Order: sequence, then C-alpha cells, then structure tokens
Amino acid sequence: DDEELLTQLFQYRFGTAAGLGGHSLGNLLITALAEITGSFEEGVAESARVLAIRGRVLPSTLHDVRLVADVFNPAEGAVVVKGESEIPKVSGRIRRVWLEPNNPLAYPPALQAILSAELIVVGPGSLFTSILPNLLVHDLAAALRSSRAVKLYVCNVANEPGETDGFHCADYLRVLEQHVGNRLFDLVLCNNRFEGRLPEGVEWVRFDPQMSGLYAAVLADEQQGWRHHSTKLARTIMDLFYERTGPLNRQVTAED
Repeated sequence: DDEELLTQLFQYRFGTAAGLGGHSLGNLLITALAEITGSFEEGVAESARVLAIRGRVLPSTLHDVRLVADVFNPAEGAVVVKGESEIPKVSGRIRRVWLEPNNPLAYPPALQAILSAELIVVGPGSLFTSILPNLLVHDLAAALRSSRAVKLYVCNVANEPGETDGFHCADYLRVLEQHVGNRLFDLVLCNNRFEGRLPEGVEWVRFDPQMSGLYAAVLADEQQGWRHHSTKLARTIMDLFYERTGPLNRQVTAED
C-alpha cells in the first residue's frame, strides 16, 4: 500500500560495515527466494506473491549477464565499467552500454506477453542502467518491434546525476535508437511542467516542441517535481491508448 516506502526498502543498499558489500535488499530477497524455490523465475514469481504485487513481473532473460558501459571523460579518456551499480559512480559521459555475454536468450513468457499486449509502456526509469539493459536482449527488442500494440516511451521528468546530466527529451530517444534502432515507439511522452524546487544537482528534462513523435503534458508531481504524478501519467497514457483504439475499447475497460 505504501509504494514509496516499499520502493525505498527494495532499493536500500547495505553498507560494507554490515558485511553485505553494498547489496540491495531487493536483490537479496530475490536471491534467497531463488535458492529456496530452486530457480530464478520461481524466485521472482514468489517475491511477487510475498509482496502481494498486482500483475506479473517477468524477467527479460534467465541468463547470467553483466551490464558494461563505455564511459568517457576528458581527463582519463575512455573507461570500461562493469556492473549496474558501478556505472553511475564513474565521472564522465556514458557513450554506450552492452551486455556480457552479448546475446542472451529472452525469457519466453516475456516474449509472449509483449507479442499479445495491446499497450506497451517503456519507462520512466534510469536510461542506461534500467531501461536499456532489457532492450539489449535482442529477442525482446525484436518482439517489441514486431508487436502490434500501441507503444509509448515515457521520458523521465528529471535527469539522473551520473547518467543523463544535461539531457533533453530528444537525447533519451537518441540513445535508445542508437542502441536498439529507430521507430520503436509510436509516441514519446514528456513533461511540460517546470515548477517547484529540485534537489541539489538535479535538473529538469527539457524538450523541443518541434520534436517528431512528441506528446507533451503536465505529468510532474506537484510536491515532488522531479517525479511523475502517477494518476496524471496513467490518465494520459490511457487517453492516448483509447484515442488510437477507439471508443469500443474504452467502453469495455471503463471499470478499470
């Protein structure tokens, strides 16, 4: 029920003094459940049941992969950084990310879910360390491209220090297309409300009104302006979906 507290709990990382080497509580829970149930996919499914999550959580792949980044800064040049949690710590501009091994097979139920979906929403989230790692699973990206669903990309409200400093909305799309290919989404959603105070070191994601495929709307939370307002974002997404699928779909799903 307390989504914000649950998010903080799952993302909480133990300090080295605790003997857990900076691991997150969420990762430890899933690891423990995977060992108890005997498989990673069952561990993910059990974690959803333990936390009473609505919907399904499906891994993009069951293979053991590591995220690697090419980071550049003028002082040191290009540096190769391995590990999702290590990448934002390195000073510089992330030029490219990839998986090692670089061609893991996608999880079949995830492919089936994408191909049978009516609406696919990608984002918001950390561009290089959360969104892209899933799309770098080639079969999954191919399924997303082949899907007949309405496909939306939700751009972040604020840039993430260490990952997307100085990025505009078009930069997010550019990075996605450089890694995965063009014309993956029907629309890119971007916030157009820039009010209130931001945490130190955090900046708004600006946008060019002439950007192709852009849909701008008031999506930011009034109290925490660097985050999306969940209700506003959900309503905007569903309005765009109904606009493309017609009034019949709206009538059938009105109770939802």
